Amino acid sequence: MDVGGKRVIVRADLNVSFREDGAISDDFRLKAFLPTLRTLQSRDAITLVFSHLGRPDGKRVERFALKPVAEKLSELLGKDILFIDETVGKKASAAAQNAKPGDIIVFENLRFNPGEESNDSSFARELSELGELYVDDAFGVCHRAHASVVGLPKLLPSAAGMLLVREIATLTALRDNPERPLTVILGGAKISTKLPIVKHMLPRTDALCLGGALANTVLKAKGFHVGRSMIEESMVEQMKELVQDGKKLHLPKDVVVAQEALANAVVRTCLTGEVHEQEMMLDIGPKTAEEFMEIAQKSRTVFWNGPLGWTEIPAFAKGTEYVARRLGDIEGFTVVGGGDIVAALANMRLLDKFKFISTGGGAMLEFLAGKELPGVAALTQ
Repeated sequence: MDVGGKRVIVRADLNVSFREDGAISDDFRLKAFLPTLRTLQSRDAITLVFSHLGRPDGKRVERFALKPVAEKLSELLGKDILFIDETVGKKASAAAQNAKPGDIIVFENLRFNPGEESNDSSFARELSELGELYVDDAFGVCHRAHASVVGLPKLLPSAAGMLLVREIATLTALRDNPERPLTVILGGAKISTKLPIVKHMLPRTDALCLGGALANTVLKAKGFHVGRSMIEESMVEQMKELVQDGKKLHLPKDVVVAQEALANAVVRTCLTGEVHEQEMMLDIGPKTAEEFMEIAQKSRTVFWNGPLGWTEIPAFAKGTEYVARRLGDIEGFTVVGGGDIVAALANMRLLDKFKFISTGGGAMLEFLAGKELPGVAALTQ
């Protein structure tokens, strides 16, 4: 699109995490958005940035205000960014109308308005009246049929942003035509949220390595004693079908256990199945981490989603850290995605070890499971 001198509404994903002291703990998504922002500015667009932050449920909640995010984005960009504490209304309209080519404005949290998540057509129209063109660069919310995601493309000439294009191209290749062998490493809490991707990718995968709490449910389905470990009891029967594929499926052979997920807990490593009645499996053991890496090293493509242990506590983050450091040394194409694992790797300062990091969590999982994303469909219709 010719964006010179035009007011361009950009749907970004500036949904960052904060530390207890109020500072942004992970600016990965902000940095991923910079190429689109710089390109629009270099082409003399008037860039109007909209995003959500958290889940304020349609009302103003100060801890979800976007002002500190706008300030951090300005710092990363190295240029002034104006912040407007309104999404739609007189102040927002005046700011958009008075802006000059090259200006960048970040508007208040979209989800402060109930019309965003309900995909209200009136709210979408109010948003559209602020701009002349629309760019979607928020892959992380493309699975949401929200006003700023699916409503705006119906009302304005639209295009995908640079980040969105890169996400779709990379994940399409991973899903449909990966360079083989392909290893998928899945962790996190719930196997139920990962089951669609497991079913879709398993026929295309050469090895599926499971860790984290979701592996506990699968281990119980296989008949192992799991003590007090976190499991999804309702998924155990369903998992008995999954464990039949013994050649591709790789489960923890040893685990790190404790009676509580606490920093001062007494920790020990044992073989899977030797967990005491009052213990919980909280990380993969060193033998498992080594086995996962031996498999990954033979692969041309590795996809990883979800931590392999309770990474908030250092004693249970060692398996995740070991795999992350070793994956950085393999020659294959390594892809990592999902909020929890990206946050853990950012905290370990290991994000730069990977060839591609997806900004999507749920959107990425749904896309890899073969589902159509409403936000992408809206741009192509």
